[in-house]
Amino acid sequence: MQTINTHPVQPLKLDSEVQRQMNFQFLTAMKAFFTLLTTEDNIDAVDELSSILIHSRAFELAAESMQTDPDVAHLIKERYYAPVHDLERLLQYPEDSLGYLYASTLKESGFERIDPEIIVNSDTAYIEHRWQQTHDIWHLVTGFSASGIDEIGLQAFYLAQFRLPLASMLIANALMSATLLAPEDLPQLLQTIERGWTMGLKAKPLFAQKWEEAWEKPLSQWRDELNIQAFN
Repeated sequence: MQTINTHPVQPLKLDSEVQRQMNFQFLTAMKAFFTLLTTEDNIDAVDELSSILIHSRAFELAAESMQTDPDVAHLIKERYYAPVHDLERLLQYPEDSLGYLYASTLKESGFERIDPEIIVNSDTAYIEHRWQQTHDIWHLVTGFSASGIDEIGLQAFYLAQFRLPLASMLIANALMSATLLAPEDLPQLLQTIERGWTMGLKAKPLFAQKWEEAWEKPLSQWRDELNIQAFN
């Protein structure tokens, strides 16, 4: 008579491995989170946190939610890529255009946008690559500056638009930091978060835009078409 093994060994092993990975992911994320909390503007900690979140269940749910919009779903399926931005060429566009204003802003800050080094092997990895590539464009279009509390305002905008996991972590980090280290900044921080959240809910999906194919379009036109009421 054949002996049948009724013990579900493989599923238990799989569950254990999944749990181990989740625990590792959580601990790695918390390490980066607390490093960022105690070290102002630590880009390496942000990158580490962002990298680990690519593989999170939260990001998978965000990707699924994003694709309920047909234009966003099409961009993700297409895996749309844009070339690295040539700032000198963009400065040849009209002075009210997105291209000119984007390039002049980066030139003025002395910052040069580098294409993110992300292996795109999933929808979440593509979304991560694309939002990083266009992050400074979102700053410009929404009117949030790239420093201090304004950066958190843009994170609230992201969160309203597509539940970016990094955004919620950075907002939580900023709230903890303000509460413990700079409580006088808390009212302004909360107001800016609320503003970014409200703007993000009202605006059309910025992720669906192929900005690089219409650099010549005036910034004001972009804002009108996307229903963005910038505050500066």
